[in-house]
Amino acid sequence: MKHHAIFLDRDGTINHDSGYIKNPSEVVLLPGVSEGIKKLKNEFGFKTIVVSNQAGVAKGIMTIADVEAVNVRINNLLKKDGTEIDAFYYCPFHPDFDPPEKSICRKPSPFMIVQAAEEHGIDLSKSYVIGDKTSDIESGISAGVKTILIISEDNRNEISILHNLEKKPNFTAANFKEVCDFIINDFSGGI
Repeated sequence: MKHHAIFLDRDGTINHDSGYIKNPSEVVLLPGVSEGIKKLKNEFGFKTIVVSNQAGVAKGIMTIADVEAVNVRINNLLKKDGTEIDAFYYCPFHPDFDPPEKSICRKPSPFMIVQAAEEHGIDLSKSYVIGDKTSDIESGISAGVKTILIISEDNRNEISILHNLEKKPNFTAANFKEVCDFIINDFSGGI
């Protein structure tokens, strides 16, 4: 049996994005994230998978160990609230620093979503990508997944960029609660 999933960007979607987070103590979950993930997992059976560009590794700002320590911290915070991420996928490469065959995993490529779908038996047509950047939405569109863009004061220009690319998310949300309400309504056939 195939599963359905939510594919989440990490920084700016799950946790506050202070720029190249490498210290786990800097992790602050965004409002509504724990409750939303818990509800989508427990009540609706969604697998939760993070797909994240982590170019700070290629740029020498952080190490793979830093990325993984932050991922562990995110899961530890979520576990305190009774939920967790099922799998973390990240691309530590960047085309300015790495050959194309390595940086192929980098969003807007759908590489990480497709890889996760194969490894976890996920039906992409019943899944969602949630992110705060154009690259998140583009990767979801390319993978055949419904897309949700979280708009905040920090990323208002992302919708204009997508418009100029003639790409459009399925939904835009101001916060994680709106994301969950949309997914539940859509998944349940209410929209």
